[in-house]
Amino acid sequence: MMKAIFKDPRHYQIVVLSALLAFGVTTRAFEISPAQVAAILATALGVQFLGSFMTAVRFEPRSAVITTLSLSLLLRADALAPLMVAAAVAIGSKFTLRLYGKHVFNPANAGIIAMLILSQTVMPGAAWTTPGQWGTALWLAAAVAGAGLFVTYRSARLDVPFIFLGTYAALIIARALWLGDPLAIPMLRLQNGALVLFAFFMISDPKTTPDGALARTVFAAGAALIAYVLGYHFYITDGIFYALAIMCIIRPAIEALDPAPQYKWGDPVSRLRPFKRLPFSRPHPMPAE
Repeated sequence: MMKAIFKDPRHYQIVVLSALLAFGVTTRAFEISPAQVAAILATALGVQFLGSFMTAVRFEPRSAVITTLSLSLLLRADALAPLMVAAAVAIGSKFTLRLYGKHVFNPANAGIIAMLILSQTVMPGAAWTTPGQWGTALWLAAAVAGAGLFVTYRSARLDVPFIFLGTYAALIIARALWLGDPLAIPMLRLQNGALVLFAFFMISDPKTTPDGALARTVFAAGAALIAYVLGYHFYITDGIFYALAIMCIIRPAIEALDPAPQYKWGDPVSRLRPFKRLPFSRPHPMPAE
């Protein structure tokens, strides 16, 4: 029993994200109340239970807890309803938007994108993301990255945040050099805690990244390129979230040529194999973990 607990990287992720949230709340750096966190958690668990019941799979609360923590760290609203809608969309997307036995979108990212779109259309100003609350303190970014290193290593996805951040850093540094800006500008932007949190705890989710190493490289680098274009050419401040959503839509096409077996919680790093997965080959459906 204890061996299974330590093997599952979700437990480490829950501990780290809980510590970050507790730090932000106790230091009053994060403007989120216990009632808002409780509303997100209740909604996530409720939708997870309903989805599990309707699809006849075992109820799995850990995913709902991780989604709750991610939304609590990255999404803000003045009222409870927008946060509850985000949680419902996040967990609901796992059960309704599936392909080849995997959910298409990262749950928390799906909830954030849904509320950003609603806030720009039918519910103006209902919710927003939180890059500003993290500031640009190097020690905080380093602390988040350090904790994320261990979690991504345990989930066999250590390459994803490095590829994403490396590609993104190369692009914004190249832009600064082209424009003649001091390098202090891109370096300051790379120290944002929200960006580091996104890289180590959202885009690196093993259930919504490709299973093979080469496919993960394409996925992470593509997300960084899209995030750069959206942020620096279209001036979309939430570009990283839209970039991940776009790459999740593209991911099935990438995985069609991905020879690696489907990830299960606790698996080691997948190895590239000499034969491609045939187009008509489909992995067995798995529960909405």
